[in-house]
Amino acid sequence: MSEVEARLVETLLWLCNIPSPTGEERRIADAVQERVSRAPLAAPPRRHGESIVVPVTRGTGGPRIALAGHLDVVRTSHDGPPRVEGDKLYGPGASDMKSGLALMLDLLEHGAREITGTDLTLIFYAREEGPYVDNELGRVLADDPEATAVDLAVCMEPSDNKLSLGASGSIHARVTFEGRTAHSARPWQGENAIHKAGPFLTELGAREPRTVILDGLTYRTVTSATLAEGGRGRNVVPDAFTLNLNHRFSPDTSIPGAQRDIEALVAGRANIEWTDLSPSAPPHASHPLVLALKDAGVAGVEAKQAWTDVARFAALSVPAVNWGPGVNAQAHQRNEWTSIPLLAEGRAILRRFFEAIGRR
Repeated sequence: MSEVEARLVETLLWLCNIPSPTGEERRIADAVQERVSRAPLAAPPRRHGESIVVPVTRGTGGPRIALAGHLDVVRTSHDGPPRVEGDKLYGPGASDMKSGLALMLDLLEHGAREITGTDLTLIFYAREEGPYVDNELGRVLADDPEATAVDLAVCMEPSDNKLSLGASGSIHARVTFEGRTAHSARPWQGENAIHKAGPFLTELGAREPRTVILDGLTYRTVTSATLAEGGRGRNVVPDAFTLNLNHRFSPDTSIPGAQRDIEALVAGRANIEWTDLSPSAPPHASHPLVLALKDAGVAGVEAKQAWTDVARFAALSVPAVNWGPGVNAQAHQRNEWTSIPLLAEGRAILRRFFEAIGRR
């Protein structure tokens, strides 16, 4: 194991050994704040709830870059403590996304020469894995002007070191079909709300993804019923049946436009209640700083067919991309692990990126 790998492994094990399920990030926030405070900084770290903004360098005259990573992890099962087995490191959040946090900390502690030509800000934030409204990055971006005064934000999402551009928007809606109760022995005396939903579900199941190509990348708009509830008893014709619709829409569509698409799909057959509205984000594939990151040796370039916090930056007109060393397929898995070689290569990509943009 190289010196860099050993250093990254030590940092990632340190992070994974601090429990931080969503909503319980105070301990890791305190630990990270204490650790970053020991490094030379342009100004002291600023705390926003359980989130931290770290002004690393200022006044360089170079590009303003933010690296952003969430402190929380989903609650999954692990059959042992954080550990290394072969070229894998196991631990809660090892891929999603404490591997990204490890790169951020290593860049701060060992990358002084790399970042001399860049105004660098690190953002460690809480509650990403929970509801959109609880995510503390929203609070950070609203309350800390320096968090948005950047030329490019990189969200360190697990992407196998691929540059994952844009983000699909996401809407959740409760769609309720209404009927009238009756005894199930005499269903003609009522109106079965579940049966009323049948034609709609048939149409939904036959619906093909809508494909759009932006900056040479393919995004797909899809709609799925993900939850269903209804009925009062085994012998009662139900008077209400509610579906949760999750509509994932491409970056060429706004939230109002996506809402109109759902309304057209429902076509007045049910009542709609909007429960979660998350905007999409454009890919920025031709942005000079995005091209510089691409040229630093990323493993590939792809469309992000999911929602991420790049959309929060995009809503404030801040270009943002997804890129990180975590193993994407390991996110939210039992016995989550990440690849140590990917971690080391991710650190090399960051070094090449900052060295390149610092020379401009």
